[in-house]
Amino acid sequence: MADQPRVRVLVRENCHLCEEAVAVITAVCAETGDQWTLEDVDADPDLVRRYTDQVPVTFVDGAQHDFWRVDPDRLRAALSAG
Repeated sequence: MADQPRVRVLVRENCHLCEEAVAVITAVCAETGDQWTLEDVDADPDLVRRYTDQVPVTFVDGAQHDFWRVDPDRLRAALSAG
């Protein structure tokens, strides 16, 4: 399980909020040493159906953590709690 990314973020092309979220996640995970992964929401019809209005969507340890914006302090806290 240690090889699995702890953070997953659903994004789409040409999304400024997605770019901002990725920047925050990149910085926080660099600090904490946690791995993260990026997924295109538009590549999966089920993800589009479930999350299209919330993109970007961030998950930590498999649970939905945030949508639209990522607060770095809240993300740090979630990663340290896990």
